[in-house]
Formats: sequence, C-alpha cells, structure tokens
Amino acid sequence: MSAVIQLAGVSKVYDSGGLAVQALDEVSLHIEAGEFVALMGASGSGKSTLMNILGCLDRPTDGRYLLQGVDVSDLDTEELADIRNEQIGFVFQNFHLFSRTSALENIELPLLYRHQRRLSARKQRKMAQEALEMVGLTDRADHHPNQLSGGQQQRVAIARALVNGPELVLADEPTGNLDTRTSEEIMAVLQSLNRRGITIVLVTHEPDVARHARRSVTLRDGRITSDELAYEAAPGRPAWPSTAAMKLGAEVAR
Repeated sequence: MSAVIQLAGVSKVYDSGGLAVQALDEVSLHIEAGEFVALMGASGSGKSTLMNILGCLDRPTDGRYLLQGVDVSDLDTEELADIRNEQIGFVFQNFHLFSRTSALENIELPLLYRHQRRLSARKQRKMAQEALEMVGLTDRADHHPNQLSGGQQQRVAIARALVNGPELVLADEPTGNLDTRTSEEIMAVLQSLNRRGITIVLVTHEPDVARHARRSVTLRDGRITSDELAYEAAPGRPAWPSTAAMKLGAEVAR
C-alpha cells in the first residue's frame, strides 16, 4: 500500500490577540491507502486543527504535509481548492445540505465546482446516482432534506463526499447529531466504504464511535499520545492491522 497522508513535524501556532497558541506541536503521522483511522481527543486537544490541515483548509506553521506524495504546503489557493474538490471528500456533523434542492442535486454540487475536466449534465447525474446507490438511498433521490431523517441526510452528505471519487474521506464528528442506533448505521456505511478501499479519517470524542475504526490516534495538548490498532473487530467489521500503523505505534510508545 502507498501512503495517502504523511505528516512530518507539523506544528500550528495561532495568534490570539498577541498571544501565541500552540494548537499542534510537531505532529508526525503516516496513514496508508485503505486505512480507517479515528482521531480522538478532548476539546482543545488539536484534533480539529489537525483535521483542517489534512483537509487543506489550513496550513501548518512548521513541518511538511504530503498528500498522496505531493507536498501541499506551497500550493496556491486555487490548487488547494482543486485538491479539496477532487481528492478529498468531507462529511460534517451538521450535514450542510441545501434545503431547496433534492438529495440528488445536493450530491451533484461538487461536480459543478470542478475547474478541470468539466462534465456533461448527463455524466454528472449518473455519477450522483451512483454515489446515492453506494449509501443505499436511491429511493430518496427526489426528496428534499426536510423530507429525510437525520440519518438519511447524513447518508446524502456522505454520497456528496464520494461523488468525485476521492481516495480520502474526512469525517468530522459525523454522528454528533444522531441517536445511538442511527450512529451505528452511519458507521456501518463508512465501514462498507472502507472495505471498498476508501481511506477514512474520522474525528470523534466518543469511544463507541472510534471503535469502528481499524486504528485510533489520540491527541492531547497538540501532540499524539497514543496510536493503537484495533486488533479485535467490532460487530460487522474485520480488523486489518497495518504494518505501517504498527511501526508508528511502536515509535510513539518509545
């Protein structure tokens, strides 16, 4: 397997009213293609800052970030926008669906913002339909968000994240607004996508959600404090230990 994410000595310092706030402190992380990694930590641990850097929404103050072998640190705004649109799928806690458009139209939106390789309307619709099928909601294609349950809205949001065929999906507290049963359903969808070979990085503060991942990385005060593999599978999920993850875990332990 090849590395999708390589962080080397990444730090992030914010200027808060003249006071320097260290959000990340020399974080090094290696995630291979096909892994399912949970980023855990309490509020203020740095996990959201790390997610923003992984998603090319923010830049590190120091260190290097290679996304699929490309150093994104020096890319301009337009190049970063293309990467976010075509190489990374985003799933958020609040769904962020447009209320006046159908499920299928919401899924098509990322295709409309492509700067390169423009697609015909027919091709866009076909890709959106395929993404909707991947999350099991083909019968809700014409429904608007207010006609869908919370779990169904999150499925639409996941389909939107998949429509451009990204190799990496970043999910930021994707079950935060859902009940326990629906949360399990959404995590089952993410596991299914991971078994298709999609790399998933999940931010959560809930151990019950993190247990669905194959690997759990915990942050505290901007540093990685543990990096562990899930050797015992949760219901419906095999555990696939990663050689790279085991190596990194051993390095952190030392």
